Amino acid sequence: MYLSKIHVSWDQAKNPYDLHRALWKLFPDCQDDKRDFLFRVEKIQTGVGADVLMQSIHKPLPNEASLVLVACREYPMAIKNEQQLRFRLRANPIKTIKDESKGKRERKGRMYTKTVRVPLITEEQQLDWLHKKLAEVAVLDTVIVQKETPLYFHKRKVSIRGKIQTACFDGILTVRDSNAFIELIKQGIGPAKSFGCGLISLAPT
Repeated sequence: MYLSKIHVSWDQAKNPYDLHRALWKLFPDCQDDKRDFLFRVEKIQTGVGADVLMQSIHKPLPNEASLVLVACREYPMAIKNEQQLRFRLRANPIKTIKDESKGKRERKGRMYTKTVRVPLITEEQQLDWLHKKLAEVAVLDTVIVQKETPLYFHKRKVSIRGKIQTACFDGILTVRDSNAFIELIKQGIGPAKSFGCGLISLAPT
């Protein structure tokens, strides 16, 4: 596992969808593979670009001017049960509900009402979502929720515009199941990983 800091040029960073596609270019030998990296935009400046923190299975290999590999180091997963850690997580807290207006679909011979994702807006809802995501692996000791503005994106090839509502969590947790927690770190937490959500950063308390 590797942890890297990357600077992405403004042309690639101004649209979250393009930023994700640009980061793929750091893995020229894995273009057809399932994405095995997570990232979080730490800072973005209009006309300048974005500073990105990225966690990846493979070592990134910069090959064009729009992507600058500022730093890269191996990221050992040395985590123990009952260990207390500081964490930061940008996530897309949502719930899935049935929507009759979307109609039905057939799956394995049965009909199901289609579902939609609904963002969780209140701090109480977002905290409850995070508690559930970590319930089997860790306990939240303290946590602060930072409200964030919606993230807008544009998929040009299919002319789709959309937005997601993110929240940033900072706090302290205690690990209960280290093996399962490590797997969760690798997979990321929640949806919208291609838009910079799901990466949980850890540090000693």
